[in-house]
Amino acid sequence: MEHEAIKISWIYLIVAIVLEVSGTLSMKLSEGFSKLVPSIAMLVFYLLGLSMLALALRKIDVSIAYAVWSGLGTAIIALVGILWFEEPITLLKIISLGLIIAGVVGLSLETG
Repeated sequence: MEHEAIKISWIYLIVAIVLEVSGTLSMKLSEGFSKLVPSIAMLVFYLLGLSMLALALRKIDVSIAYAVWSGLGTAIIALVGILWFEEPITLLKIISLGLIIAGVVGLSLETG
């Protein structure tokens, strides 16, 4: 039963990451809070995302959960910026994203 609770906590964490990324994208699309719908969406996504993160923290250590949440969120947003917003891609950016992902994987293995 405990194993199932841990699985559910990881699902909460994944949902929290998706919501955090959605909130950040909405922030970008709000153009400095000058557009109402993306501004409201940002608040809703962040509120729901933090709620899911709080649920995940019931069974996942805060050091692991927060690192995975912030690291994967950062990596995904960087990739979205490159692919969707046509931000410049550099070797340093690629290496840095790889290091973030490697760190998140390493921390995730710690829970194994």
